[in-house]
Amino acid sequence: MQDLLHRITAGVPARVFGATFALGLLGGAVFLWIGVPLGMLIGSLVCVATAAAAGLRVFGALPAVPMRWRDVLVPVIGVAIGASVPADPLAQAAGWWVSLLALLAFVPLVHWAGYLAYRRMGRMDPVTAFYASMPGGFIEALSMGEKAGAEPQMLVMLQFTRIVLCIISVPLAFALVTGQAVGSGSGLVLPGQEDPLGALDALTLVAMAGLGWWGAVRLRVPAPVLIGPMALSGFAHAMGWIHAAPPDWAILLTQWVIGTSLGTRFAGMAPGRLWLALRLATLYVVAAMGLAVAIALALSGPVGEPVPAVILAFAPGGISEMSLVALSLQMGAVYVTLHHLLRIVLAVLFARAGASLMPGVADRQSCR
Repeated sequence: MQDLLHRITAGVPARVFGATFALGLLGGAVFLWIGVPLGMLIGSLVCVATAAAAGLRVFGALPAVPMRWRDVLVPVIGVAIGASVPADPLAQAAGWWVSLLALLAFVPLVHWAGYLAYRRMGRMDPVTAFYASMPGGFIEALSMGEKAGAEPQMLVMLQFTRIVLCIISVPLAFALVTGQAVGSGSGLVLPGQEDPLGALDALTLVAMAGLGWWGAVRLRVPAPVLIGPMALSGFAHAMGWIHAAPPDWAILLTQWVIGTSLGTRFAGMAPGRLWLALRLATLYVVAAMGLAVAIALALSGPVGEPVPAVILAFAPGGISEMSLVALSLQMGAVYVTLHHLLRIVLAVLFARAGASLMPGVADRQSCR
C-alpha cells in the first residue's frame, strides 16, 4: 500500500502538494475575480511560480506537486477539442494547408533568430543556444541538448520560460487589443455543453480519453496524451455518435492543475540565471509573436480562420498548454492543435538536420 501511495504522489508529501495546490487555487481565484482571461491557469501559474522562485517553503519544502497528475488531466483538453469537431471536418479544413505550409518557413526562421540572439546577447555556447532556441518539442530539445553537451539548467530555463510567457502573454494581449472579454469570460460555451452531462455521457468521455491515450502511445503518436483523446473524440463527435463535452468545471480543474504544476518548475532556479533566461526568452517570444502576427494578417483570409486563431496557431508555446488556451478562448481549437503538432515535428526534424551544419554544434556532437 505504501509503495502504491508513493507511486501516486511521486514521493511528494501530501501536505506539501496540498499546500502547493491551495496556493495555486488562491492565485487562480484572484485572477478569475479580477477578470483575467484564463484566470485559473494564469493565476495559479503566476502565484506558484512567484513563490517557488522566491524560495518560499511550505512545510520545510519548496512548492511541489506530483507531475504525473498533469498528464491525467491533459486528456480532458483532447476530448473537449474533439467535441468541437464539426460534422464536415474536411470541408472546414480545406484551406488550412496554406498556413500549415507556412510553418515550413516559420519554424527555421524563429529557430535561427533565437540562436543568434542567445549567442550574441546571452553569450551562450553554440550547443546550448541551438537547442534552447528550438521553437517546439520541449522534451525533445532537453534530451537532444543534454546528449550534445548543452548546459542543462539554462536549456531548461529558456525552453520553459518560452512556454510560460506564451501562456501568460497571448490571452492578455488578445483582451487588451480587443478591449473585450474573450472565451468563457464573454459568455461563450463549448459545443456540447448546452445540455446537462449524463452519467452515460460522462463514462463515454472518460473511456474515449483513456482509449485514445493508450492507442496513441501504442502507435507512437507525438503528444499522445493530447492527440489520442482528441482524435477519438473528434471522430465520435463528427460521426454523431456522441454530442456531450467536458463541463466547465473540468476545464477549470485542468487549468488549475496545469498552472500549478508549471509554476513549481521555477523552484530552485538561481535568481540571476532566471532573470537572464526571462529577458532572453521575452525577446524570443516577442520576435516569434511578431512573425506570427504578420503571418496571421496575410493568411487569415485564405485559411478561413480569424486572425487571433492563426496567431495562436503559430505561438511558440507547448502543445497541451496552447490547445488549452485555444479551447478556453474558443479560438479554433482543432486548427490550433493541428498546427502545434506539426510545429513540434518540424522543430525536431529541423534541429536534427541543422545540428550537423551548425559550427560548434556539429563539432561537439562529433566528439561524443
